[in-house]
Formats: sequence, structure tokens, C-alpha cells
Amino acid sequence: MLDLSVGSILTFAVHHPALQAVAIILATFVLEDAATVLAAMLAASGQLSVPLALGSLYVGIVLGDLGLYGLGWGAARIPWLVRLLPPRRTEVVRAWLSGRVFKVVLISRFLPGVRLPTYTTCGFLGASLRQFALATALATMVWTSGLFAVSMRMGGELMAHYGAWRWAGAAGMVVFMFVAGRLVQVLLRPRRVPLRDVPLP
Repeated sequence: MLDLSVGSILTFAVHHPALQAVAIILATFVLEDAATVLAAMLAASGQLSVPLALGSLYVGIVLGDLGLYGLGWGAARIPWLVRLLPPRRTEVVRAWLSGRVFKVVLISRFLPGVRLPTYTTCGFLGASLRQFALATALATMVWTSGLFAVSMRMGGELMAHYGAWRWAGAAGMVVFMFVAGRLVQVLLRPRRVPLRDVPLP
């Protein structure tokens, strides 16, 4: 389990902040919301400093987002993959995205299930890296800080009243966020329209 393994490392590294930071950053690459909840609970118990926890979460999540952009950028350098996409449609999407990079990336952070395709598409189409990085940094600070604050408050309650069951409560929070995110994704999923029915300018 992610929470147990990372939690064990963070507890072991209580006197080694650098190791704690590395553990949090690596955890965000696996499941960032779970890493945020866990770090907040450890901060609530005094095993982790709040600045170190938040700073490491910011770094890990932004690096992960830049990694998705990089995957898309690398894919655009594979000739046979590029040939699979209709050139005209690719240019239409690139033109539409060019003036909306910041807004699209910012909104994608708060919509479940769209970050991976959106961020890799930005890289594939060569969207402005500067705008992308600024947007993902801002969105990460807002989303992660909010989730961290809520989790820390709830974590404090769990630590104070549920003792050994606190980690079960943390796992329940993560599962709830996952299920809620998937439910929102299903509810917001637009009706699929065949590409041949989409008008081109």
C-alpha cells in the first residue's frame, strides 16, 4: 500500500528532512492525492513540518505535470506516430490551443480524468512551455494547498479520536476522493461525436 510504505519511510526519516522530501516527491508520481493526504496527516501529528510537506508536494506534482508535457513532446518526435494523426485536424487543434494554454491547463487541474490527455496534448502540439509551467504551478498551489488543509484538519481529528484506526480513516479519505472523482468524470463526460461529424473551419 502506498500510504503504508511512504508513511514508513517518512516516519523513519523524521530526523532527515531531505529523505522525507524525496519520499513525498516520489509518492506524488504514484498517486498525488494520496500523498497529499498522508503528508497532511503526518504534519498534523507533528512527524513532518508543514513547509517541508507542502514544498515537496508542490515540487513533485509540478515535476509530474512537466513530465506529462515531456511525454507529449517526445511523442511528436516519432515520425510514424505523427503520421497517424490527420495533419489538418492537428493544425486546427494547435491553432485553437495557442491562445488558451494557460486557461486550459489551469482548468484541467480541477477536472478529474482530463489531466493526462490535456497535458500530453500540450506537449505534442508544442504549446508554450512557459504558460504551461506557470499554469500548472498556480493550479497545483491552489488545489494541493486546499486538499492539504482539509486533510490536515481531518487528520488532526482522526489522530485525536481514533488512535490506531487513523490510517484506516486516511485510506477511506483517499478511496472517497477516487470514487468521487470518477463519478464527476462520468457526469461531466460529453457525448462522443464521430470525427467525421465535426465541422472543420
